[in-house]
Amino acid sequence: MGFVSRADALEQLAAREFDLLVIGGGIIGAGIACEGARAGLAVALVDRLDFGSATSSASSKLIHGGLRYLRLGDIRLVREAHEERRLLLKVIAPHLVQPLRFLLPLYEHGPYRPLALRAGLLLYSTLARERFGGIVSAERARARVPDLRIDGLRGCGLYADAWTNDSRLCLANVRGAAEDGATVLNYAAVRSLRVVRGRIVGADVEDGIGGNNVSVQTRTVVNATGPWVDEVRRLEDPGCPRSSRLSKGVHVLVRPEHAWSAALTIPHDRVRVSFAVPWEGMLMLGTTDTAYDGDPADVRPTEEDIEQVLGEAAIALDTSLVERDRVRYAFAGLRVLPGTGRDTARARRETVLLRGPAGMLSVAGGKLTTYRRIAHNVLQALRAELGLHSIDTDARPLPGAGRVADIAAWLATEPTEIEPATRSHLARLYGTFAQDVLAEAEPNAELLRPLHPDGPDIAAQVAYARRAEWACSVDDVLRRRTTLAVRGLAEPAVVARVDELLHGDVRSAA
Repeated sequence: MGFVSRADALEQLAAREFDLLVIGGGIIGAGIACEGARAGLAVALVDRLDFGSATSSASSKLIHGGLRYLRLGDIRLVREAHEERRLLLKVIAPHLVQPLRFLLPLYEHGPYRPLALRAGLLLYSTLARERFGGIVSAERARARVPDLRIDGLRGCGLYADAWTNDSRLCLANVRGAAEDGATVLNYAAVRSLRVVRGRIVGADVEDGIGGNNVSVQTRTVVNATGPWVDEVRRLEDPGCPRSSRLSKGVHVLVRPEHAWSAALTIPHDRVRVSFAVPWEGMLMLGTTDTAYDGDPADVRPTEEDIEQVLGEAAIALDTSLVERDRVRYAFAGLRVLPGTGRDTARARRETVLLRGPAGMLSVAGGKLTTYRRIAHNVLQALRAELGLHSIDTDARPLPGAGRVADIAAWLATEPTEIEPATRSHLARLYGTFAQDVLAEAEPNAELLRPLHPDGPDIAAQVAYARRAEWACSVDDVLRRRTTLAVRGLAEPAVVARVDELLHGDVRSAA
């Protein structure tokens, strides 16, 4: 089915009878919708804000096994995450998931000794089924990370993982669901659940743009709302106990002066680490890991958070790189951790499935890397109700999947003249759909111009986001369809230009 207009999606929500309604369009909900539609189910996916607008666009952007989870004894989680990483890299989204080497510095007074680190890296690489991992000299490490602080550095552990654009990965799953027949709609909030003879049979959905209410019929409901999981559970059971706790993670982006060919994993104690990752032309630092008890909608990076991130990064980086005035952007997200307690850094990243009294299945916790396995577990739990004989867990490419180098080379054969950096950028964000983005400029080549001279995003991306990617607001474009915000380029003139392209006549605005 693919992309349909907002009006058509609302009409489908009211007219179709669905097998599965997924509430929450983050990576977990989008993955469930994608895998459910692939299985031949009639699926509806709704989110009260934009797809991926919460933690799924505010993660550490890593597709990884999780080296620190070995210290927590989560060997099964690490093995599963490595398997998903390989599939994402090679099959599912090779344009969105890129391999990256990681260095873990060993300082004289750090928490790890070389022998212990070597043993940990050997186990990690074995679980990854890779012949990789070991200790490299400070000089070799500095060649990969020019800003690495070498005072007291005894060497660095070296291993392999990967990074992604989390917003785009989430959106690719939404698109995959839509292409397999799902009805998807952002800015659509579930206000109540309809129960007949003790079972949920539908939901009342409010259109956040037009303000109209739509009644949706469905056989099953999955609550995949992340930090709002208990709020939605209370629509079914007002007295339900709290199922989880929240951990706040803050990241800071600075503009590097030198090119990095590896990322840093910075140890702070025997369990907790932070990262410095080259990402989308920036250097991303973080994350924090602190208990959060407020309204999830109000989570923001505070000045104290930013100073903490910069201070922890200074353990391994030249201090000139982590000065406060170098910060171009900061964001905060919330992890959902099952259970109770305050020590969020040592909490296991488990996924918990909870059944409500009227049959709603709520999913809490999990990792970005293993979102697809979580989706399969959810469908498995609903198999009897959905009439599924089996769950196909084989990996298949998401829409747009392809190798970045191949796509960029293909774009270079087009008559359209764009810079090589822009071609690679479009290939990473859109995969094989990059050509469709460029086609937006066929009526007017002005749409090929960068939205800001210091970044690769072009005006045609806004037109494409409006036409084919469910973008409704300027923030949808700045933060989740392009990289303008994370590069610190969301200046007033850029905001005005995006608003003009998004809400005006694209051809005349060009």
